[in-house]
Amino acid sequence: MLLATPITPFDWHRILLSEDAPPLFLLEVAFRCIVTYLLVLGALRVTGRRGVRQLSIFELSIILALGSAAGDAMFYDDVPILHVLVVFVVVTALYLLFNRLTEKYPHFSDWLEGAPVLLIENGEINMANFTKQNLTQKEMFGDLRQRQVEHLGQVRRVYIEASGNFSAFFYEDEDVRPGLPIYPEGLMQPPHQIEKAGLHACAQCGHVQELSAGAAKCSVCQNDTWIATSDSKRIA
Repeated sequence: MLLATPITPFDWHRILLSEDAPPLFLLEVAFRCIVTYLLVLGALRVTGRRGVRQLSIFELSIILALGSAAGDAMFYDDVPILHVLVVFVVVTALYLLFNRLTEKYPHFSDWLEGAPVLLIENGEINMANFTKQNLTQKEMFGDLRQRQVEHLGQVRRVYIEASGNFSAFFYEDEDVRPGLPIYPEGLMQPPHQIEKAGLHACAQCGHVQELSAGAAKCSVCQNDTWIATSDSKRIA
């Protein structure tokens, strides 16, 4: 396709300014930035601290919508500011409406933002719940290691919240049970053959079984890779 006007490479007038707008348009860009920035601040003030502290799926969609409207109005000469103002008013009103609905109807809130999901229970991964999440074992174990968790036997429950963060609850030292070690080097190549009889944890779900030497399958998830358990206490 032939261009209507040939482009001169490194044409600094075209790069720094514009062939369509005069230099004075820069002052209008500055004015547009001030107005839209104040609109963004006003929208965040209305949504409150919760919208700044953590973002749900709905809140993230609002930020993207407002960001697009604000960004376009800042420097496009054919985007009227009144149009942007209508976008901000409508989107902010939708945010407040959906907030009211989620407070009044818990099931609607669960559908819109998601509900907490139990991922680990009594030191073992809840595979039925875990496989439904867009989540890897590596991600979950990485978060647990940052909480000084060495093995799943130290963990009573772990939830993934609607925000995507993990909530973890731990056993008291006297209640810690043998569990799956979550050190990265041990999980990279878990052995298929049991070399020494004793307690072993399934490398996939964390289920603990007393095994003899040889090959075995997990009675919970049918996985055949195992790691010797650890029963060390958690040092927070």
